[in-house]
Amino acid sequence: MKFKRFFLYLVASLTFLYISICAYMYIIQRDILYQPNVIRPLLVEKLNTQVQEIEVLSTDNVSLKSWFYKNNKNKYTVLFLHGNNGNLKTRIYKLNEFKDLNLNYLIISWRGFNGNNGKPTEQGLYDDGRNAVKWLEKNNIPKDKIILYGESLGTGVAVELAQNQKFAGVVLESPYTSIGDVAKIRYPYLPVDILLKDKFLTIKKIENISIPIFVIHGKLDGKIPLYMGQKIFDTIKSKKYGYFPENDRHMIRYDSQFISELKKFIKNLN
Repeated sequence: MKFKRFFLYLVASLTFLYISICAYMYIIQRDILYQPNVIRPLLVEKLNTQVQEIEVLSTDNVSLKSWFYKNNKNKYTVLFLHGNNGNLKTRIYKLNEFKDLNLNYLIISWRGFNGNNGKPTEQGLYDDGRNAVKWLEKNNIPKDKIILYGESLGTGVAVELAQNQKFAGVVLESPYTSIGDVAKIRYPYLPVDILLKDKFLTIKKIENISIPIFVIHGKLDGKIPLYMGQKIFDTIKSKKYGYFPENDRHMIRYDSQFISELKKFIKNLN
């Protein structure tokens, strides 16, 4: 009898503990997914050109601090959609290469990032991306002259925006199949499908894109496994290009080999 009571007490205690863990993770999940105050030790350089510091108005009266560079001689403009941490400055080493590749660019910072008001959510980021596209169109840059560039978390936004649209092309750096798939790897003990708020179902949307896509994924990526990038690549139905360097991790090195592949992709855009 005592053993039975002890067993029931143990089961009840473990059940309560598990439910408490699930409830806690449900509450803090967006603090885990979106990390505006985490500055990774990325390369920090100085901009090699002057940019316009602008604010893109998004939904919920959110203003997005952004940088815009334009040379009228350039054909394409990159809309850069960054990952889940850092700020505009930590992407300068990429922006400098865009300028050298004769690409204009608009890089936005998400709601809740870089001193912006608002709180990041999946729908909020989609709204931010769409309003950035509208800003470019209002400034006489049509969709067929815009290259969507998604970095890590931003790849999900780039794919959402590109569905059934005629942008010039899409670049996906370190893409994931879905946030749920990533979460299941990191938290295999949690009922992710029940708890997850922001799903970013990239793998279900990628088939809806009819424009050229360039998938980039380092084989040593320790955050988003390589097989996800490969699965995204294999699922694409439109014209596609892939770059899967042996020694790159989550953030791709902007070395001569990568720049060469990026040039090829841009050259082959219509």
